[in-house]
Amino acid sequence: MKAMVSVDAKKDFVRWFLKRYKLKRRECVWILNYLLSHETLLENVHFTDEAHYCPRAMVISTTKSESIPFRFYKGNLMTADAEKAFHDLRLYENDKMYIQLNFPKNNVCPDYASVREENPFLPSYLQVSEADKKIAEQLVEESIESMTRDKLQKEIDEALDQNDKERFLMLVDLLNKTELNQKQ
Repeated sequence: MKAMVSVDAKKDFVRWFLKRYKLKRRECVWILNYLLSHETLLENVHFTDEAHYCPRAMVISTTKSESIPFRFYKGNLMTADAEKAFHDLRLYENDKMYIQLNFPKNNVCPDYASVREENPFLPSYLQVSEADKKIAEQLVEESIESMTRDKLQKEIDEALDQNDKERFLMLVDLLNKTELNQKQ
């Protein structure tokens, strides 16, 4: 799990988020603004994915998101009542709260990535193991190599069709070097 995110970083992110996105429920704007003015609460807030696995969590969505507008989870209870979530937030400010924000391209947003933390409650079958990561990296490498080889072979064919001997020899040499590097 990565190091804790500072309160200032969370504040900056929440301000950034509220400036750029319109939320499906106006109560969610109130909740996020309330967090900005209460550092103790913000210390205990963790932005994460798959928050519904957490013991105390909120899922908040923007209007551009396909996801549910709002959900609050506490233990085995789940509600769409944002006022109950707000009341719980105020009552138990020293308890950890996990928040999942659903907005377009959130998985590639650097601002969200800077505050997002790993979900400690995510079931192990949903976590990506190191072995799976290595397999995925190897698959990506092999795909790139295959695409490069296919592209070079296509360009070699084009050079042959155009009787461009110089280009043909250069591309064959490049293909040979590429294949030699792959074998090493």
